[in-house]
Amino acid sequence: MIITYSPKYAAYQKAIRAEQICLAEKMVANGSLKKQRKNPNDPARFVNKVAVTNEGEKAKIHYCLDTDKIAEEEMYDGLYAVCTDLLDDDVADILKVSEGRWQIEDCFRTMKTDFEARPVYLNREDRIKAHFLTCFLALLHFRLLNRSLKGTYTTEQLLRTLKDIKFADIEEQGFMPVYERQEITDDSHETCGFRTDYQFITKRKMKGIQKKSKRR
Repeated sequence: MIITYSPKYAAYQKAIRAEQICLAEKMVANGSLKKQRKNPNDPARFVNKVAVTNEGEKAKIHYCLDTDKIAEEEMYDGLYAVCTDLLDDDVADILKVSEGRWQIEDCFRTMKTDFEARPVYLNREDRIKAHFLTCFLALLHFRLLNRSLKGTYTTEQLLRTLKDIKFADIEEQGFMPVYERQEITDDSHETCGFRTDYQFITKRKMKGIQKKSKRR
């Protein structure tokens, strides 16, 4: 077994856990917890269930954040173990093949969990390629935006903000933003080089914004 440590991998694990802790806190606040968890990375693993009184009597179920579980996982941040039977091969060569796997796993995690991408059963080759291209472009654009924002926001925060950016179509006049202006929207606008949070946007102005976004 070869064990390595990567600061970049540690930062990645910390960021993923932060998002999962946010979801776990929502479960605690709502008092909703799935009875069965098949996924070992389920955020519910950070939720403790208490169902007895101090005297040991049956009581109403209460949920709380499992800080001990969180601390235990933090101990292993950045560590990566590779099991191999290639005893005669150079360690550097083995690690070179294995490095970057966590980044691939992160892409699949984002596509499945955050983008909610699911298998599509297609027969024609052009449609299969179109599906893969759509998924790839969505992930690419998201990664570029996230990198431009220097990883300031979690995947969940960024996607929720993007989904909430909506406009009311004022017939024959233009568009009116119907989303709340926040620090994250200001940062996104600054990064993208245009703004959509004006009180009113004429159709001509909106066409200019669309044209500008395509150039970037």
